[in-house]
Amino acid sequence: MGYPLQIAVRYLGSKSRGAFVSVSTAFAILGVTLGVAALLTVMSVTGGFQSQFRDKVLGVNAHVLVLKYSSDFREYRDIMDKVRTVPGVIGVAPFTINPMMVSHKEATATGVLLKGVDPELMPTVLDLPKHIIEPRTPSGQMLPLPEVLKVLQGLRKPGAKPPEAKTSLGTSPPIEPPSLPGAPLFGADGGVDAGVERDDAGRNLTLLRAIADSLDAGAHPASATSDAAAPSEEAQEEEDALDAGSNADVVVGSVVPEGGYKSELPNPDEDLPDDIVPDPCASPEAVATLPGIVLGSTLAKNLNVKVGSCVQVTSPTIGYSISGGAIRPPVAKQFRVIAIFEAGFDQYDSKLAYTDIYEAQSFYDYGDSVTGVEMKVADIDRAAQIKAEVEKLIASKMYHTMDWEDLNHGLFTALRIQQIGMSAVLALIIVVAAFTVIATLIMVVLEKRREIAVLKAMGASDMAILRIFVYQGGIIGLLGTGSGLLLGVAVCKGLLIYGFPLDPKVYFISRLPVEVNAFDFLVTGGIALGICLLATVVPALYAARLRPADGVRAD
Repeated sequence: MGYPLQIAVRYLGSKSRGAFVSVSTAFAILGVTLGVAALLTVMSVTGGFQSQFRDKVLGVNAHVLVLKYSSDFREYRDIMDKVRTVPGVIGVAPFTINPMMVSHKEATATGVLLKGVDPELMPTVLDLPKHIIEPRTPSGQMLPLPEVLKVLQGLRKPGAKPPEAKTSLGTSPPIEPPSLPGAPLFGADGGVDAGVERDDAGRNLTLLRAIADSLDAGAHPASATSDAAAPSEEAQEEEDALDAGSNADVVVGSVVPEGGYKSELPNPDEDLPDDIVPDPCASPEAVATLPGIVLGSTLAKNLNVKVGSCVQVTSPTIGYSISGGAIRPPVAKQFRVIAIFEAGFDQYDSKLAYTDIYEAQSFYDYGDSVTGVEMKVADIDRAAQIKAEVEKLIASKMYHTMDWEDLNHGLFTALRIQQIGMSAVLALIIVVAAFTVIATLIMVVLEKRREIAVLKAMGASDMAILRIFVYQGGIIGLLGTGSGLLLGVAVCKGLLIYGFPLDPKVYFISRLPVEVNAFDFLVTGGIALGICLLATVVPALYAARLRPADGVRAD
């Protein structure tokens, strides 16, 4: 047996020592494996949450919005023409959105956001057609996309036209009280306006007193004409004669007939003509002529409606909508449910409804005005950049733009912070495994001091000894990282197959989302391998600097 072989045998050590080294190395590999697998699982789950929420949000919302700091947004067609020229914009459409109350028979849902959309332009900016679950084919399958688009055309009544342009307060602008040049502005707390005394409500007290005096004079003509000349004797005699003649025919007694009134008031629901239907929802023929509405699945379930049902939408702004100086009563309109969508996000499925933009505009006396303009972009990752380009193109402080992340800033910020925080905490497992690698290599160096001394005495350089332990640490890191990647993939696939249930009222989704991203796996594996290689530096340097005399000196 040659001397190098004897060195190799002695390097392996005794059976007991070799078993100790193998166990410590196995634990080091296991630590790296568990750290990598746990980190990849958490990153896949948090990434799945982000992806699911993004898909849910973009399923019923556009990528970029243009809003106006006013309820009077009638120039939206000009804005649409401008933003269509921005590179990357593939769809533009107007919309309105207002809180409403939706009712069906005894069931009522409040706080529902009624979004008015253009049935023709809406599919170019929203993925709503992909989320339609009702109606279905006779076999129970989902309708194909072309059929869904035909169903959504029922949102608009045939021949519907936009409302006439009106002022923000009605068909005519409010009449402003005249004011003198340099006169102080009149406030709501009463005072004197251009020499006219007013009360807290802004009414002219001088005019009110004059009206009250005139009414009082009419009730007491004698006092009103106290300063006037008394009537002549001939006029007084004629008046007495007229009074005597009129009182001759006066009937004294009750005007109520004996036995009281026998007639009954008509019932408006029963005594109307046959050609008038008091309740449009009571007649199937009348329901078929109603404008369409699309409800969320949870909202439809709460109202107990299905496709073809009639629902009533009421504007909740009772006594607040002012038109031409008069209080405008709330508007209630009937709609026919033409489809039901399910975005998978309970916050949308229970609080969102879609109808034709012209029907939504009729609830408020603003005329052909919208809430904003929404856009769809080719690459959602460039939504922020396109938003900046739109702002630059419009160049007006009257408008402001938002992208899909701004629209749900709190949600996505919380998810991003959660992913970073949990990943940083679980990355400590890999760091702990790296210290295990350090401890394992230090134990190997202490156990193999004599072998290292012999190798250096035979001419081995410090760099050669250094490479030996770096290779050993690299093998531990490579085996641990590879095993961790495989275990992480297996855990993620298991979660996808099992479908871990979640409470949709808490998490807004019903199953634990998992998204396996190859880039995250490669980055995590590379970082874990780099940490393991870095952990070998200290023991490898210690072994490389060990002198032959120190290695063969008796313990």
